[in-house]
Parts: sequence; structure tokens; C-alpha cells
Amino acid sequence: MMGSTYPCEKLPPADGERIFGNVKEAFKEADMVFGNLEGPLTDGGEPVKPQKENYFSFRTPERYATLLKNAGFNVMNIANNHSSDFGPAGVENTLKSLRSAGIKTTGGARIALLIIRGKRVVVAGFSFSWPDHPYSINNVEKAAEIVATLKQKNDIVVVSFHGGSEGNSALHLSGKNEFLFGENRGNVTGFSRAVIDAGADMVIGHGPHVPRALEVYNNKLIIYSLGNFLTYGRFNIKGTSGLGMILKARMDDETGNFIDGEIVPVKLVDGGIPEPDRERKTIGLVQKLTKEDIKNGTIIIANSGKIRLIPLCMHPEMAKVSPLDIFIRMVTGWKKGDRTPGFYQGCWFAPPPLK
Repeated sequence: MMGSTYPCEKLPPADGERIFGNVKEAFKEADMVFGNLEGPLTDGGEPVKPQKENYFSFRTPERYATLLKNAGFNVMNIANNHSSDFGPAGVENTLKSLRSAGIKTTGGARIALLIIRGKRVVVAGFSFSWPDHPYSINNVEKAAEIVATLKQKNDIVVVSFHGGSEGNSALHLSGKNEFLFGENRGNVTGFSRAVIDAGADMVIGHGPHVPRALEVYNNKLIIYSLGNFLTYGRFNIKGTSGLGMILKARMDDETGNFIDGEIVPVKLVDGGIPEPDRERKTIGLVQKLTKEDIKNGTIIIANSGKIRLIPLCMHPEMAKVSPLDIFIRMVTGWKKGDRTPGFYQGCWFAPPPLK
């Protein structure tokens, strides 16, 4: 949220020209730069939600779409609980503004499609704020059907979700439905794993406004919450709410499997503008949350922020298996044609060359 003109004008200095200046270098060379747009881009209208305690409406100028484009974003999610703050007209103005800036949008039936090195890459957006909508995170069965259909027609499927509770008390994954202000904000763990089982290659979460754990599930990356990134003027940025990240990830463009990644830590200053966090607090926080919330996790997050897979032979579960049994299982797998390179990399054995 880059600033709001409602209920009073709170816009960043220089009309926002410098809001991404300290961090946009991290976006360079990426095929896809994705963000969650928390609120509409619209220049007028009246809010449709009741204005009372714990209810907020945001209205960012339409011209700010250019700021997103200049920073490097090429996909924005609008499936969240603020995109409709100013009704259908506000949503339509948002879509028009982003389209004019050359930015793809995702959310509900709007699926973003990018062609990257000849591959069809789609991004689908789900949210808790549409309880009766097929793209609700609370309708996991329907979400899985949607993802399975997308996978049949595309090479890579990325799922974005807006869900989970909020704030400094919502750092941990609960493994069950999370509620806030009487709203069911979904079981984000169950949802994420279900859509991967259905064919998703990556899941990107947002909504809690704090960072959460990372997980590689069935070789696919799940980011349970990116945390706040740019929330000018109207958000709480105290404590962990003032920490965020730019999450870089590489995936195999044939299988969609996670290869490696990096957390670029940021902190919010001067009312909610991101700058690099030299103390790397986000990295330490995500390390801790991942260790505590993801049992038998398969990734290592270094103090530098680099993310890599744990080699199979170092996985805690492998301590329960004898070296002879590992050898037998691997040879059996090779005979069946299972030659996944990443599975054996860094372990005692590698699959023999094909003849």
C-alpha cells in the first residue's frame, strides 16, 4: 500500500518517486516480480465498508501504477480484503491502471499469464475475503480443482493466497483455520499443501503482515507470509510488523521443483518505506519460525539469507535408515527410471550414467 488519499491524504514524499529506490536493485534479472497490492488504485469514490474500529479503507492514486512498473513489478495480486474497498468501480480503475502500466493482474478468475523462455507460467490468486467465491482459500477442494485444470494447460502454476491471522501475535503457523475479527482466514498450511498436491509449483502467501516460515513440500516452495513490504502511512510497523523480505527463488523450468533462493531482508522506515536491513532481522526470524513450525524441514536458511535444500543424506529422517537400505532403495529407484538429480545430489550415491 503506497499511501492513501482516504480518509485523509497520506502520500509519501516526492509523490512516491523514491519509495522503491533503496530496494529495487534486488528485482533486477528476475523473470517475474510479484507483489500483493493491498488496496485499489482509484482517484475517487466512496468506501463500501463500514468505517469503524478494525475496519480500514485505502485509496491509492491511479498514477502510482507507474511507480510499480518503474520498480520492476510485472505481476500484482488483487485477491485480498482491501482491493474492493471502493467497490467495483475501484477494482475496475485498478485493473485499468495496472494494464496501462503493462503489469499483469491476478485474483479470482483473473489469471496472470507470462511466457518465460517459451514456458507458459500462470499465477492464480486466492483469498479468505471471498467466502462464497470459487477462489476462496476456505474452499480447498475447489481450489485444488482450479489448480489441476490450470496445470493441464500450462507449464508452471504459481498460487498466491491472502490468508491467516494478522500481527505480531500471528507469527506461527497453527495448522488449522485462523480467525480474526470474526472472519475465517483459512488453514494456510492445509491450503498450500493441497494446491501443490493438485499441481501448483510454488505458493506465495501474504496477509498476516508479518513474516512466517518457509517450507519445501514435495519439492515445491511455500512462502507462508512475506510480511509487510511497503505500507505507507496507514499500517502498524512496530516490532515484527516492520520487517519484511524480498524472496528470490529459482525453480526448474521443466519440473517446477525448487532449486535455491535467498531472503533479502528489509525493514520499514519513515512511515512504511522499505530499506535494506543491515541487521538481517527478518532472516533470523524466518530461520527460527521455519525450525519451530516445519517438522522435518528440507531446507537450510543460512545467516546470509541463502536458501538451499538439505542433501538427502543429512535429512533427520535418514538417521533411521541403514546405509544398506538406502543403497537398495536407490538402486531399486534407478531400475524403475527414477533418476531425479536433486534427489541424489550431495549424498553417498549418484545414479549411474545411462547406457
